[in-house]
This record gives sequence, C-alpha cells and structure tokens, in this order.
Amino acid sequence: MSENSEKQLIVVKVGSNVLTRADQKPNVTNMSALVDQMARLHAYGHRIVLVSSGAVACGRGVIQPARQLDSVAERQLYSSIGQIRLINLYNQLFGSYGIPIGQVLTQKDNFASRTACLNQKSCILTMLDNGVIPVLNENDTASLTELMFTDNDELSGLMATMLGADKLVILSNVDGIYTGAPDAPGSELIRRVTPGEDLRDFVQQTKSGYGRGGMGTKCHIARMVAAEGVEVVIARGNRPDVLVDVVEHPDRVPHTLFEAAPRCEGAAAVTSFLDYPLE
Repeated sequence: MSENSEKQLIVVKVGSNVLTRADQKPNVTNMSALVDQMARLHAYGHRIVLVSSGAVACGRGVIQPARQLDSVAERQLYSSIGQIRLINLYNQLFGSYGIPIGQVLTQKDNFASRTACLNQKSCILTMLDNGVIPVLNENDTASLTELMFTDNDELSGLMATMLGADKLVILSNVDGIYTGAPDAPGSELIRRVTPGEDLRDFVQQTKSGYGRGGMGTKCHIARMVAAEGVEVVIARGNRPDVLVDVVEHPDRVPHTLFEAAPRCEGAAAVTSFLDYPLE
C-alpha cells in the first residue's frame, strides 16, 4: 500500500504531446507507463479521473481526407476515428489490471447550467464509487466552434472544479513553468505558485506539437482552478513514475505546484470559472 494515508480524488490531464509520437501515431509506450501509474494510485485507494487528449492525433494518422476540409470538418473526421482507437487502447491497458473504464464525451455547455452540471457530476461520481476510472474528452464530432473548450486543459480544470477534486495534475512535455524558455540559459523552474501570484512575465505563449493549448493556457487554467480550492500540478508526462511521485513523493520530481486557495463550494464555482477570460 501507499505510504500516503490520505486518499485523494485526482483529475489527471494528459496532453497530445505526451500521447502522440512524431509520426502522429499513438505513443503506446507513454500511454502504458501512465496507465501503470494510474493503476498503482487506484490500488492505493485514490480515485482517478482521466482527461485524455490524443483522439484527433490518433485519427489523423489513419486517413487522408478525399478533399480539402475546413478546420471544423477536419477535426470532426479525425476525432470520430481517433476516439475509438484511443479508448480501445485505454481499455486494453487498464484491463490488464482488471480496472474497468468508462468513456465520457462532454461539451462546454454541459457546465453552463446547474442541472446539466449536477447530472454530469452525479454520473462521474457513480462511476468512481463503483471502481470505474472515467476517461473524458470533448465530444468533437458535435461541438460547435464557438462553444468548444479552449483545449483539454480547460476541460480538466472545469472537471476538477465541478467534482471538488483534491488535485489536478496536468502532464505536458515540459517540467512546469519556467522563468524563461525552458531551454534558455539561466531559466529556472518555478516550483511553487501562491494564490494570486502574477506569472505573466514568465509564461511562454507559444505552443508545440499537436495540442491546441500552450503553457499560457495551462498557467491561466491552473490559477483559476487553484483559486477555486483545487491544488494544481504541472509536470512532464514522460518522466518515469512522474504521476505517482507528484501524488505520493512530490520532492522526488521536478514540477510546478499551484497552491489551492480556500475552497468555493457548489456548481456556482464552475459557472463562474467559465466566465474567466483567457489571458
């Protein structure tokens, strides 16, 4: 069993850059390593909710459109194919540990009304109460462009706030927030961010790879979620045992921690979170 006796509800967000190889095919090695770690945390008694990117990237490697498509149609096509491949991979990997998973495809307007929000929350908590790990993604085939999540960082933030999670772990391709570009001479990892601390002078707004979001979005979402009372960690997803370490042994692994402010309870916190503009 774990050395840490405090069992937590943990939302884990895994980005496309962690789940996708350079040739746009699924990175099964990284997926398998992360599933191994989530299975360990599950065995320790933690409750895990997985928000997984990668569906569009999985679909993009399978098919070439018969004609030029606009960005919405292209995303719908790739996600419709890729989501099946992604969830089947997770089902096989978690199944090797005897852990059932459940797919939850959601849209931004599911967080915008109290009834829809509570219904979604009830569904996910029921899954957790029965030992099921929910695997969430945006329903890209049905989402309208103007009502889409900015990216899965935003989805994971809304989910963590709605569920009243203890921790949100955002796994990316860098160790966290740096004082400059991560590879720049003299740039240092920011280990801890206090509520309300201004990071605009440090955050890089560019993004890389296949995801929609960048570190600017991650930082913004992390600050908003921490303001609602949820601890947020940004860490590099391909580090060995990174997920277990940030939960059980945080001193062992580089990461940025956003300290949680006193908690705001209820669905009102989620709907107010939707009103925050991206910086």
